Order: sequence, then structure tokens, then C-alpha cells
Amino acid sequence: MVAQDLAKVQILADTIHLDHPEEPQVFAERLRLYPEGCLALEEDGRLIGYALTHPWHFGTPPKLNSLLGGIPAGATTYYVHDVALLPEARGKGHAVQAGERLVRHARDAGFGNLSLVAVNNSQAIWERLGFHVTSVPGLEAKLLTYGPGAVLMVRELAQDVS
Repeated sequence: MVAQDLAKVQILADTIHLDHPEEPQVFAERLRLYPEGCLALEEDGRLIGYALTHPWHFGTPPKLNSLLGGIPAGATTYYVHDVALLPEARGKGHAVQAGERLVRHARDAGFGNLSLVAVNNSQAIWERLGFHVTSVPGLEAKLLTYGPGAVLMVRELAQDVS
């Protein structure tokens, strides 16, 4: 992803995440703070998906639609803020490819896990990518702000053999 993609990423986000709107500055900050974790997926010259990821502290997912302020020192997880695909991009293996790329990056960067908050009934998709639901005491109220059924998920890399 590059700065010129941000307007298109915003349109995709507004189209895909009706219940989780985020301001343009959220996307711009993620790209500025951790460009290697921001991916854009094009097909036939058209943006059809994106991913926003960055190092973070495990068990403390950032509030939705909020600025990070910086990448924390001593980050303990590679956090997957968002992977979004237009409906016509789904079922083509893009999610698996993105997941594999994120795992490689997290491993190369020295992280022992990736984590995310699954929303919009996406838990099963993430489970197919090797994530499992985990519990962090005191996180329940924050997860409710992500919508009904939101769960914290983790993929431990130490257990991966791939």
C-alpha cells in the first residue's frame, strides 16, 4: 500500500465495514507508522482488498477508529487490525495468501504470535488460517465495542511447522 491508495482503501472500508467505520486519518497513520504491514490487493487495475497490520501489545487491541500515536516499544504481538476483501474478491484464495504473507512477516520480524479481533462472524475464516479464540481477563467490555460476537484470536508461531 502507498499513500495514493488511501482514498481507495477508505472507500473499500466504508463499503465492507458498515458497522465499523474508521476515519481516513486512522488508515494514514497506520501506513505512516508501519508501511510494511499495510497491503493493497489489486485485480485488473482495481483495488479489491487491503490489510492493515502492525506490532502491538498482546491482549490490548486498539480501540476502533482510534490513532495509535506510535508503535509501542516491546511489542508482544503482530496485530492484524484489518483484512478486508470486496465480495467479488472472496473465494479466490486471497485471504489465505494474505494470511501466509502476514505470518512470514511476523516470524521474520521476531514475533511469537499474531493476534486480532474477529468481527462480523469472521471467526471461522480465521480458524482456517490457524487462529484460535483466546481469553484475556478484563477484555470482555472492550470486545463488546467491536460488536456482537467479537472475539480475540491468536496464532502462535512457535507451534507452526510451516
